[in-house]
Order: sequence, then structure tokens, then C-alpha cells
Amino acid sequence: MKRLSLITLVFVTVYCPVFSQITGKWKTIDDGTGEPKAIVEIFERSGKYFGKVLKTFPKPGKSPDPICDKCDPSDSRYKQKIISMEILRDLQKNGEYFENGNILDPENGKVYRCKVWREGNELKVRGYWGPFWRTQTWQRTD
Repeated sequence: MKRLSLITLVFVTVYCPVFSQITGKWKTIDDGTGEPKAIVEIFERSGKYFGKVLKTFPKPGKSPDPICDKCDPSDSRYKQKIISMEILRDLQKNGEYFENGNILDPENGKVYRCKVWREGNELKVRGYWGPFWRTQTWQRTD
């Protein structure tokens, strides 16, 4: 029994931080079309986690360097370029989840409460608006 506990402890200590880590580059996938939308880099700053857009995959006829013209005018991101914009803000690690932050959807300009977690090599990103929620699956790119 003690041998099994030691093996479990080693596994949790060595492998679990890898599965709970969200920093790095992620390809966002449109949950409606399955098409890639952007590359977002998630990073840690002062104990919180943020994500900024590094690249977009615009549809034909759309600007390769769009601005957030649908953002709320009181938001500092209003009329700013989406590339290099922080769309994830203030996530805090809570066990295997990262939560209590928010995410901006530049397509509609709305800001949602956000919760993020890893499932293998995928990142689950859930935005909440009241009792409603939507989850996207992002793919690691680095």
C-alpha cells in the first residue's frame, strides 16, 4: 500500500503541473464552424493570467489587421487593433481551473466572465453571461 502511495505522489508531483499549465500559444477554434480564428498567447503577470492575440485568420475579404469597433466605448480596447490586444484578463488559478477573470469576444464586443482548464493538449475556454455559457476548445501551438 505504501509503495502505491509513493508512486501516486511522484506522478502527481511530476505530471500534474504539466496538465494544469495554460501558459503558451493556443489556436482558437470557432465553435460553430470549426475553423481557426486566432493565435492567443497566455502568460502570467503578478500571479494572474492574461491572453493576447498574436495573429488572426481572417476570412476572405476581411481585414488582416481588424479593430475592435464593436467593443464598448468605455472599454480601453474600443477601436484598438485586435492583434496584440489582451482578450483574457485577470484569471486566477484555483486548483485545476483558472477562473474569476474575463474574456472579450472582439466579434461582438462583449466581455464575459471566464473559466479555463486543460484537458490533455486542449484548452477549454468557457465564457459566462448570466446563467448561460459557451465553451470553446483551443489547441496548443507551441
